[in-house]
Amino acid sequence: MSKLDIFDTIAALRQTGAPFCVATVVRTADVTSAKAGAKAAITNDGEIMGHLGGGCVTRAVREAAFEAIATGATTVIRVKPSAKVVALTDEDGAQVFRSGCPSGGTVDLLIEPYELPPMLALFGTTPIARAIAQHAALAGLRVACDPALELSETQAVDRELTQMRPQDFVVIATQGAGDLDALKSALSSPVRRVSMIASARKAAALVAKLDTPPLAGRLKSPAGLDLGGIDPHDIALSVLAEIVQWRNSDPHTLEETDETTA
Repeated sequence: MSKLDIFDTIAALRQTGAPFCVATVVRTADVTSAKAGAKAAITNDGEIMGHLGGGCVTRAVREAAFEAIATGATTVIRVKPSAKVVALTDEDGAQVFRSGCPSGGTVDLLIEPYELPPMLALFGTTPIARAIAQHAALAGLRVACDPALELSETQAVDRELTQMRPQDFVVIATQGAGDLDALKSALSSPVRRVSMIASARKAAALVAKLDTPPLAGRLKSPAGLDLGGIDPHDIALSVLAEIVQWRNSDPHTLEETDETTA
C-alpha cells in the first residue's frame, strides 16, 4: 500500500468516528520486512490496514493498539528476537515484544491512538448557551446544540445523545425553558458528566421529580468553576474550565468530591 493510500485510509477512518491507531515503523535493525516510514492503521476490532512486517510484528502491533485505544496514550514498542529480550521494557522506555520470526530482525514502532474530540451536547437557546457554544468550539470540542442557536454546523441535541460516549459532556442551559425534559434527556445518555446552569436548590428540586436519581458525581449544579463571573461569557468560561479539568483527569472515574444534587 502506498503512502498516499494509507493517508487516504486514515482520513476515511476519521470520518467514521470510531477510534483507531496509526502504527509507524521508526527504526529497524538486521533483516526486516518493513522499513522505517512504513505505516498502517489498526481499527478497534483489530484489522490492520497497511504493511508493517510479518506475523510476529502484526501480533505485537495489534496488542499494543488495543491498549493504546483503551488508554489514549501514545507509545513506542520494540519487537525483537526472543533470545535478545532481557526485560519487557528496554532502558530507553520502549515496551518490548518477543519475536520468534527466523529473520531475527528488530523493529521499533510508534503507536498513536486517534479518537474524535469530546462532544458537548448543549441544551438551551439562552445567551449563556450561545456563549458556551462559542467557547466550546474554541476549546476543541465538537458541539451539538439546539438549531435555534443558528450556529454553523450545529446538530440537534436529541439526535446526538444516542451516539454520545461516556467521555463526552452535556450542559443544560435552558434556564426555565424545558429544564426537566432536558435533564431527563441528558441523564438518559451514556455520558459521565452532566452540568446544569442552575442553583443547587433548583437542581435538587428537579432531580426529586425524576423516576431515578442520577448516580453520585454525574450531575453538577451549579455548572462551572467558581470564577465569580456574572456575564454570559464569564459563566461560559467557568463551565468550559470545569470541562477541561474533567477532560484532563482520569476519564474512567468520577471524582468523589464533586458537588452533586443526588
